[in-house]
Amino acid sequence: MPAERLQKIIAAAGVASRRKAEELIASGRVVVNGNIVRELGTKADPEQDHIRVDGKLLQGPERYTYVLLNKPKGYVTTVSDEKKRPTVMDLVTKVKGRVYPVGRLDWASEGLLLMTNDGTLANALMKASSNVAKTYVVKVAGQPDEGKLDKLRRGVSIAEKGGRRVRTAPAKIRLIREGDNPWLEVTIIEGRNRQVRKMFEEVGHHVEKIRRVQYGPLTLDVPPGDWRNLTLLEVAKLKTAASGIKSAKPAGESASKPLREQFASRPTRPHSVRTSRAQRASAARRSRTSEV
Repeated sequence: MPAERLQKIIAAAGVASRRKAEELIASGRVVVNGNIVRELGTKADPEQDHIRVDGKLLQGPERYTYVLLNKPKGYVTTVSDEKKRPTVMDLVTKVKGRVYPVGRLDWASEGLLLMTNDGTLANALMKASSNVAKTYVVKVAGQPDEGKLDKLRRGVSIAEKGGRRVRTAPAKIRLIREGDNPWLEVTIIEGRNRQVRKMFEEVGHHVEKIRRVQYGPLTLDVPPGDWRNLTLLEVAKLKTAASGIKSAKPAGESASKPLREQFASRPTRPHSVRTSRAQRASAARRSRTSEV
């Protein structure tokens, strides 16, 4: 196996992130073949060299784990929190392997959160150039008119940390349920901090509730606070999405069909029922004719 940078080997073994691994190396806590290594550019062969971190021998690369979590309100999307608030890590204690959140949902937001120890995929998904779509259902205060919604669809200027203002990319927005405080479906291709909330604030409407229901090819399908492992096909689709390659999608297919059904006021009668009755009537007429 070709030699690799020590920090990459340590991260692949699940000991720490690459940044943390660099700190371990610089502080003299990494030993290769009995020699303390402090230089960050040092390479090693994980199959041939004996690498120890704090005296513990590395056991080789950690198997990748991919988890879809339905984050409830009241959890922060961090590994640890200085304010001692609950974190999403408290919800995945039974996951095999150590996983980290990909991107963030703020404390008051709910919904689909991807977690993995595959740093390469995580970094690719979070790059702005990947344009991976994220779909949210949003309950807003008041009724934004079409003029305001069109403004959001074209993109608006929002403030980022430090006061710098940036323009959002075009968004897809449609009404899901009418009311004094309507529900909207919002799809964006960016992941700026509190972006959807800030977008609606710019047009004068406060976001009361927000839930992410889709991330790229993944659709939210587990109860709040629960999680599941991704299938091999889902992982493959995620990697395709992260690469920026657009996959074919049937025309008219919506990312949130179950959501429309959830908000529907009354069920509609399927067309197939009417068709089958007509077919039975026709068959009965043919049968009477043949008997005559």
